[in-house]
Amino acid sequence: MAANSMAACSLAGSFLRKLEGKYNEGRSIGTKRVISLRSRAQNSDEDKNDALDLKISRRYAAILLPVTTALVATGTSPKVATADDQIQCTGSECGTVQLLTLNGCGLGVARYPDFVYNAGGGGGSGVAQELSDGRTLLQFDPLKLKIPPVNTSTTTLLGLPMPPGLKIEIVPKSLEGYLERRTGKVELNFLANFYFTIGPIYRAPPLVVNTVLTTETVQGAIRGGKGKRLDSTGECQLVGVAELARVDDSLLNSFLTLPTDCLAELKAKILFA
Repeated sequence: MAANSMAACSLAGSFLRKLEGKYNEGRSIGTKRVISLRSRAQNSDEDKNDALDLKISRRYAAILLPVTTALVATGTSPKVATADDQIQCTGSECGTVQLLTLNGCGLGVARYPDFVYNAGGGGGSGVAQELSDGRTLLQFDPLKLKIPPVNTSTTTLLGLPMPPGLKIEIVPKSLEGYLERRTGKVELNFLANFYFTIGPIYRAPPLVVNTVLTTETVQGAIRGGKGKRLDSTGECQLVGVAELARVDDSLLNSFLTLPTDCLAELKAKILFA
């Protein structure tokens, strides 16, 4: 009997231990499931929060990005040098203005090849006045304006010097116009007589050149050109197209096929004092 009781107790203990093991295993699985469900819920909440944060971030970015970009652009962009940097005015008076003609100019008539013309050393002086619209009025004294002649020492044609004896003398009559200080745009009304001579034996009637010398693009009937605006050093490229009318000289009319276009390209420097 005692032996049977001991066997029964042993069997019962073994069963209880197995039952406890199953219980603990089920409890562990249940705990894991609860943790998993909690984790999923937590992840879901985190995902919702992340999505909300992303929407808010995008909204703020859409608002702040243009403002930030504008601030950065105005605060850190390098300053572009303009004509305004080298012009100093007191009130409405800019004082005197000086025009210096430089090498690298050009002259073209009709359909002939362009002359390469070096006008270095020429120029003149005038007065400058600041206007209320931001422009500067430039008025040069034609009596003080000297432009080197087109001749064998200043001019080449197709790489060859102009033949000795041939000369075109340039006599200015007026030169005045406007400069936009902010942009460097220049427009000068230019009126001059061009005298064509061949040594002492021939002097043609004056060719009247009336044009606007500008830093912009110009186009005539057959000739055109493009200028370059005034920079911070005062340099610019002025171009103009004038229509040359017929003159009282059949030889010159025939030689230049008048009436026709005349293209002038003047590299210059404009300085203020």
